[in-house]
Amino acid sequence: MSRIRFATAIANRPRSGQSAGEAPFMPANAALSPATRQRVVESLRQGKRYDVVVIGAGVTGAGVALDAATRGLSVLLVDKQDLAFGTSRWSSKLAHGGLRYLATGNVGIAHRSARERGILMEVTAPHLTHALPQVVPVMDSFSVANRVLPRLAFIAGDALRIAAGTSGSTLPRSRTVSAATVAKLCPAVPRDKVRFGYVNYDGQLIDDAALVTALARTAAGYGADVLLHANVDSVDTESGSVSLQVSGAKGEQESLTVHAEAIVNATGVWAGGLCPQVSVRPSRGTHLVVDAERLGNPTGALTVPVPGATNRFCFILPTQLGRCYVGLTDEPAPTIEEEPTAPEEDVRWILDVVNQALEVKLTEDDVIGTFAGLRPLVHFEKKGTSSTEADDNESTADLSREHVILRDGAMLTVTGGKLTEYRLMAEQTVDQLVNDGMVRSVGTSVTATTPLVGARDDALTTDEPVLHPASSFTEAASSPAVRERLHRRYGNEATHVVSACLLDHPLKPVAEGTDVTRAEFSWAVTHEGAMTVADILDRRTRLGLVPKQRAAAEATAKEALEAARVLEEDSVGEDAH
Repeated sequence: MSRIRFATAIANRPRSGQSAGEAPFMPANAALSPATRQRVVESLRQGKRYDVVVIGAGVTGAGVALDAATRGLSVLLVDKQDLAFGTSRWSSKLAHGGLRYLATGNVGIAHRSARERGILMEVTAPHLTHALPQVVPVMDSFSVANRVLPRLAFIAGDALRIAAGTSGSTLPRSRTVSAATVAKLCPAVPRDKVRFGYVNYDGQLIDDAALVTALARTAAGYGADVLLHANVDSVDTESGSVSLQVSGAKGEQESLTVHAEAIVNATGVWAGGLCPQVSVRPSRGTHLVVDAERLGNPTGALTVPVPGATNRFCFILPTQLGRCYVGLTDEPAPTIEEEPTAPEEDVRWILDVVNQALEVKLTEDDVIGTFAGLRPLVHFEKKGTSSTEADDNESTADLSREHVILRDGAMLTVTGGKLTEYRLMAEQTVDQLVNDGMVRSVGTSVTATTPLVGARDDALTTDEPVLHPASSFTEAASSPAVRERLHRRYGNEATHVVSACLLDHPLKPVAEGTDVTRAEFSWAVTHEGAMTVADILDRRTRLGLVPKQRAAAEATAKEALEAARVLEEDSVGEDAH
């Protein structure tokens, strides 16, 4: 028996204290390895039937898969591309508390967002989230409204946090600060023009795609099957069948049909392709990537009001890999692209807005990368109004961020909503599957108290083969920043990421000028389902956002894929022998 399968057998032993009827968490199953994928494909060839097939492995689909799996339903999560390939990797990486919705009278969505933000930060993924100080400088050049309203809004935000039950140690209360404190948090502001400032705390994700990956892996740990790079050719909403074109490791295609009691369409802006009832008006959110040193390495998010608006802002967000994300726009997207691009006019508009609060003005030469995402805003035509008239008269910034769940035979479509509310959307979707009798009766949702891998103590196992001693995590790290980054991104699994690395020199950076290590590339392939160079560079890490770093890291990505392929071939050979 191969060492990987031996480790799987050990990890899958029943745990003491496991209650009857609970969906058990199996740590070894949370590894989305090439061998795991092959077992899923083989089970489909043999006609495995599921309670639920979830189409779309973004944050909503992965959330639905986890909710259903933890209730004991059999689940298959499929995606044409990769985890977080679409909108879920192009967000601002914020776990918003819903503050902006109070200004428009959306108290319900504001409270829900604040509650879900607290669950995400305190239970689900505390290792992937942290409190981010949002700084609003008060300058004479700002309008009276933009100098006063932010403080009132932040006070309302404090009330939201308290009502949601989120601890003040997780998100401190807002406050008025001196000009010196503003400059300390955001060094790029013109100190002589800042009178004072306001600071509010919101949630920030280390990475939105990392959240999706953790959701999918945790769902797999509870028994869900995950199949990426599997295109849905067609869906039969009467019989509950899904026709797939499954891509192999060498690009070959295989046609497979999956049968399920129910299907969930969680394809975001592409939902209308499977459900004609849905009308989605995509809104494009563009971000710029800037070297953090250019802005003095800020530790707070600079919040700059959009001229002429009372409830719109641009942000300079400090983030991983020594970068800042600057954004964002809220513009109608005329077409739905798989990988949206940032128009030049968006870049210029963002720079014009944020430069009003900067001492040293940013130019297009400072932009080292860009990305744009499409928000799935559900559009309902008003009676007697054509869709063209609605498009002309209604800004996407004014459209509702509410989500909808629609039924069509054996399929439920869930779309719209916000990243922060993914868990609630998933819970309501599975509730409807159960209440409508589309799947067998199961208990209520437990995801509000279910930590993801990285936040779970039982996600680690010492029974798996150790390729590099765990002590190498502290001995070989060239800087405390590397250790800190691994802990922040992988939580309780950080040491295991290093010890399970298939490559030599696991803590060596994959490219000059970055803290991303070779161990992370290997982990992406052996545990996070990465099948291509793009999966590693563009989703599991964000090196692909900067062309220079992408080019420098491609060779290591190929090396990680090859090492996993060789190990799998050796394992198959050992089993055959």
